[in-house]
Amino acid sequence: MGGHFLTEGGTQYNMTIHEIQERPQLLIDQLVALWEGSVRATHLFLSTDEVTQIKAYVPQALRQVPKLVVLTDNDGEPVAFMGLTQHHLDMLFIAADQRGHGLGKQLLTYGIQQCGVDRLTVNEQNPGALGFYQHMGFQVTERSATDEQGQPYPVLTMRLG
Repeated sequence: MGGHFLTEGGTQYNMTIHEIQERPQLLIDQLVALWEGSVRATHLFLSTDEVTQIKAYVPQALRQVPKLVVLTDNDGEPVAFMGLTQHHLDMLFIAADQRGHGLGKQLLTYGIQQCGVDRLTVNEQNPGALGFYQHMGFQVTERSATDEQGQPYPVLTMRLG
């Protein structure tokens, strides 16, 4: 599945969605780097040390998530990815320099239409992501005062309404 996107400079790119079966180390390394750039651009509530600590767990999460979907550019380089467990969106990250070009919308639409995504969790302190998911039709159904690691970062559970 592909689409056309324009960058700020007006260059048109063909983006392609791939459901990843094999997860070689090179791909894991590319996705970890993409994840880190995305988190540093969007998760401003996390300290540099916290991002570094979380980063240590990202390769394992990428290997273990049941469904990994990657969006690549003209050169086959990953520019966004999402991970799914059944109908739950576990992760969605866009390369920092590609934010705002519709890549998240394309990936999430694919997840909803092709994989039945109907629920997710999001950090309350990431208003851009919260607004994006609300725009895509998700509604907050629950709030936890801590994240999955027990840290004081509120997490919102959302369902497709």
